Amino acid sequence: MKLSSAFLALGATLAACLAPASGGAQTAPRAVVELFTSQGCASCPPADAALVEMARDPDLLALTLPVDYWDYLGWADTLADPAHTARQRGYAEARGDRMVFTPQMVVNGTFACIGSKPADVADALERARAEVAASGERLPVPVAVEVAAGEARIDVGAGTGDAGAPADVWLLAVAREEEVAIGRGENSGRHATYANVVRGMTKVGEWTGEARTWRHALAGRGDFHVVLVQTRDGDHPGPIVGAGRSDAR
Repeated sequence: MKLSSAFLALGATLAACLAPASGGAQTAPRAVVELFTSQGCASCPPADAALVEMARDPDLLALTLPVDYWDYLGWADTLADPAHTARQRGYAEARGDRMVFTPQMVVNGTFACIGSKPADVADALERARAEVAASGERLPVPVAVEVAAGEARIDVGAGTGDAGAPADVWLLAVAREEEVAIGRGENSGRHATYANVVRGMTKVGEWTGEARTWRHALAGRGDFHVVLVQTRDGDHPGPIVGAGRSDAR
């Protein structure tokens, strides 16, 4: 699946927005990008392809969360999870705009945009970059994840800058790549490729601002695992203040 010239141009914009900081290697991502998409959405393939490209950027933690609310159009998304739909709706409630659609990208749990519009994506990433600039332009809460023998060891450090607490600690199982032959619906006949597909999401505990370690059994099958430290906006997901992955690059 080829990217449009507009999304190729976005790559240059990302390089500018996410230019490496001086002072040595850092492992914390600059931004977490969540793409809410559906195999039954004719507008989604360009955003799916863009997410594939973002997943190759070591400065981004890019995740695909397929939703199920377009299944009635004639094709049940084979990767969809009702929990993804609930998460997207929670974001919309927290923002107050109640805008739920595909393809939608949400950056750092805060900035939403149309995932198929390169200029909108670049703007959301730039706003996210500016939001965390006080902490060195990376997410302010350090996270390390190690997986062995069916268990994850999760180390979350003390917060810096404007890192909010308390926050929920989430463990995600992620498939690096999923290929799907879509047989019906708006994308009938398309062979789709998805990157970093979330296949399970479990709450591990609560981070209160101090360094802490958790050990938790793995839930869901994935090629690697991700930890998100995410504040709450009432009963809804709020800003993401820390993130890490078990195959840290």
